[in-house]
Amino acid sequence: MNVKAAKTTDATVTVTDNSTGKTFDLPVLGGTLGPRAIDVRKLYAETGMFTYDPGFTSTASCESEITYIDGDVGILRHRGYSIEELAENSDYLEVCHLLLYGDLPNADRKQEFEATILRHTMVHEQLLYLYRGFRRDAHPMAIMVGVVGAMSAFYHDSIDIDDPTHRMISAHRMIAKMPTIAAMAYKFSVGQPFTYPRNDLSYAENFLHMTFAVPTEEYIVRPSVAKAMDRIFILHADHEQNASTSTVRLAGSSGANPFACIAAGISSLWGPAHGGANEAVLNMLNEIGSKERIPEYLEKAKNKDDPFRLMGFGHRVYKNYDPRAAVLRQSTHEVLEELGIDDPLLELAMELERIALEDEYFVERKLFPNVDFYSGIILSAIGFPTSMFTVLFALARTVGWVAQWKEMIEDPSQRIGRPRQIFTGEAERNFITLKDRL
Repeated sequence: MNVKAAKTTDATVTVTDNSTGKTFDLPVLGGTLGPRAIDVRKLYAETGMFTYDPGFTSTASCESEITYIDGDVGILRHRGYSIEELAENSDYLEVCHLLLYGDLPNADRKQEFEATILRHTMVHEQLLYLYRGFRRDAHPMAIMVGVVGAMSAFYHDSIDIDDPTHRMISAHRMIAKMPTIAAMAYKFSVGQPFTYPRNDLSYAENFLHMTFAVPTEEYIVRPSVAKAMDRIFILHADHEQNASTSTVRLAGSSGANPFACIAAGISSLWGPAHGGANEAVLNMLNEIGSKERIPEYLEKAKNKDDPFRLMGFGHRVYKNYDPRAAVLRQSTHEVLEELGIDDPLLELAMELERIALEDEYFVERKLFPNVDFYSGIILSAIGFPTSMFTVLFALARTVGWVAQWKEMIEDPSQRIGRPRQIFTGEAERNFITLKDRL
């Protein structure tokens, strides 16, 4: 699919250099939805100046047709479909097809796509030796970064990024093998034998089976747990130009192979400010400790001078309610009810949710529970250790990374990423020989 070019509007923005009195007219670009953008590509050539935007929070780095977010009103859409409709009516592999190809598949195409993914679920047997080279206490994300980066050494028959067929084969392989890679990282960390994939199970069921099944007894996947897992995958499939997606695009702009690009994205996701947020929620609940201490910690959260922060509430992008949270909240209560878990930490989380949603301070500021709050609770209830939370995020986000990478490669206007800087170091110094340095 070719990326449609952003349209130049009739509007321009005039920039005046007060030191010289010169003015420069910059064109304004518009997309289908969202804010317009000032086209500054010729700014340096005409003015000799750069723009300064730490974190690129006011800079559009690319054009994309994949995901649209309006954080002010709580909208998340993939290819025009709302995340609520997709989570309610679709499944993860159908969403994968949507992100990769631009449309939801019909029945025949869906069956064909699922069969294609299933053919790629196994990993090269020699990768097992790579796992065994890690320490047993290695973090599963460290293992995942290494294994995914090494895949280009095992699947070099599909890393010609200029070949559309190679690009698609790599995409299918990444989506298919990531659950196997993630489950093997978990199995290795707990000292259990690897479980091979089963193609008679759904994507979510297969992952749960590979993660929790042991040779000594049959593992039965509960329907509500599989459904919740599938929803978590859907809700994390893509989220526009976040830190890890931007990392994948930046790495890909150099012509790096797709496996290396995805490994770079996983590394970026590992940061606690990005993919580690749901793990931070569980750590916060452990710190609170009991229901009786919730009021105390809510007061701490309201105090600007207190370093404590209520993790899993509010969102950098969504200034209203996180649309993914509403979907996952339902699954959270369904899973907890079916599993009948008597876990003080989970009971604490539910009580914190109830009190915070009734507290004027949080309601007025729209600090509602976000997707990380609920996903952490569900994953803990299912039996995942907190070290696996970000791994599951990476598993789900793989399709988004691949779709964004593929879109970037196929965009004729894409160039190697090269951010500028404002240099604040020493202007020029003369070299001093070693004997003369004080």
